[in-house]
Amino acid sequence: MEQAQRTRILESMAQAMSERGLGGATAPLSAVIARAGVSSGAFHEQFADREACLLAAFELALERARGPVLSAYDAEVRWLDALKAALAAVLRFLEEEPALGRLLVVYSMSGGERLLRRRAQVLAALAEAIDRGGGEALAGRGQPPPAVVAEGLVGAVLAILQNRLLEHPERGVMDLFGSLVSILVLPYLGAGAARRELMRPVPRARAGAGPGAEVTSFGEGSGMRLTYRTARVLAAIGDYPGASNREVAERAGVVDQGQISKLLARLQARGLIAKAAPAQARGAPNSWQLTERGRAMAGGEHPSEGAPPALAGAGAGRRRR
Repeated sequence: MEQAQRTRILESMAQAMSERGLGGATAPLSAVIARAGVSSGAFHEQFADREACLLAAFELALERARGPVLSAYDAEVRWLDALKAALAAVLRFLEEEPALGRLLVVYSMSGGERLLRRRAQVLAALAEAIDRGGGEALAGRGQPPPAVVAEGLVGAVLAILQNRLLEHPERGVMDLFGSLVSILVLPYLGAGAARRELMRPVPRARAGAGPGAEVTSFGEGSGMRLTYRTARVLAAIGDYPGASNREVAERAGVVDQGQISKLLARLQARGLIAKAAPAQARGAPNSWQLTERGRAMAGGEHPSEGAPPALAGAGAGRRRR
């Protein structure tokens, strides 16, 4: 009962600040208490003052966001995929928990010394994770940028989110996904990767199917079943229209390039995928997209957005590439 009351007060703090928009920092304590439906005495039994409540609300927002974000990040092996999965989870949290999300991103700046110090710790941890992961992704292919670059990237993304949440809250934030990924990967993977990410759609929420499962058939008499591997290939193309053979293979976990070429040819022959545009030059990579039939086939299970159980958490204990 006491814990439920505490949570209600913290959520009321976030909601009271969010409702005041640009004036959120000045949301009076009386408004928080009234929204929570508690007495002043009950409030002060839980918190010494407004600042203590604000700090606790920040921790509540951080706790609710941390689980989905870390789960999304750890489920991927490649750093780029992990980064995008984590960012998508952050953006979903900001849309699904708007009051706590705004407190986390925007109104925490109005806190006192303890909250600002805690906020700085969180941002430093994010920058360190980007710096480490980006450096590992570059291993053997170039000199990683200095650590301060990652700090700048975190600051840039945060500023973009703050502006959107304050100036255009009705628009949401998911449409920023491609632009934010492009900003984050540019110093590590280069301009080409950054341009490609601008065109990527936002990943859907995880669904996942177990490896080896036969999800459905390609149609009566087709002679081909939608196995887990095939489903991952379709899902990879659905998530990343314009992906090359190599990109599809990496997303779908197909190591052998000969296998992915044969599988893509079979899917193309059955009208499930098509080349987005003819190759511009001899030797140019393929650019795949789903056909209408392919989208319908991939619209049920979406294995590319859920790692097989054997890969869950793999990112935490191995180099990301």
